[in-house]
Amino acid sequence: MPRTTQLRTYTVRGGLLDEWVERWRSDIVPLRLKLGFEIGGAWVDRESSQFVWLISYEGLEAFAERNALYWRPPERKVMGLIPDGCLLHTDDRTVEQRY
Repeated sequence: MPRTTQLRTYTVRGGLLDEWVERWRSDIVPLRLKLGFEIGGAWVDRESSQFVWLISYEGLEAFAERNALYWRPPERKVMGLIPDGCLLHTDDRTVEQRY
């Protein structure tokens, strides 16, 4: 089974960085883990108001298929978390581990 890892960089609206991190930690992480994703770490760049994290999936489905499942469960809808309300820009890059 191939393992896919994405490096995700989110530029967060001014003044919402800490709120975004808390919502990510309390709402997004548990659902991602429940769906079989792994979180490789998360970092904050306060100067740029950016949130950077690693997410991986290794399973029968492709990463994109499994990622689509994340947006469908009732738990995701109940969160009331609308990324566009907090995030100005997102950059998702598929990366390969070398060390």
